[in-house]
Amino acid sequence: MNVFSSRPATVVAPLLLALSAAVGAQSPIYRCGNEYTNNPGNAQARGCRLVEGGNLTIVEGTRPAAAPAGAAAGEGKPGGAPKAAGARNAGERVDSSEQRARDSDARQILDQELQRAQERLDELREEYNKGQPERLASERSNPQRYQERVADLKARLERAESDVAAIQREIARLKPAGER
Repeated sequence: MNVFSSRPATVVAPLLLALSAAVGAQSPIYRCGNEYTNNPGNAQARGCRLVEGGNLTIVEGTRPAAAPAGAAAGEGKPGGAPKAAGARNAGERVDSSEQRARDSDARQILDQELQRAQERLDELREEYNKGQPERLASERSNPQRYQERVADLKARLERAESDVAAIQREIARLKPAGER
């Protein structure tokens, strides 16, 4: 025997009543910038907008407690991270001989990077061949693949030129050796 066919009104009516009560329990939600409220008086006074459609769930995030300045570096704690040998406080000055050594090392590293970047640039220019690179065997029957490779080469060439220019600007920022 089917329950719904014998007494549909007695089974369906309580379900509809419970469903309508749950829907009616949702009070209107108002958005006020990045805040939400369900207080209509407060929302109207602040010029908030009514949020329509769907349910809204807001979960407040937690904020981490601020750590003391020394605790961040592991100072003053047993087993804390030791300071690096060359690490200094932000306010301390470095003596001129140490700074000259750092600048010299930086210039040497940048010169090496510039040389590698220029070599890459020269290789890409040669391969790009002024926009007419040699076709590979796989590209002879597929012109679209050739066009994609040409576009990729052009983008790589522009990036390499940009890298060389950036390294040259960085070298120019370093003070010359006699200017201390």
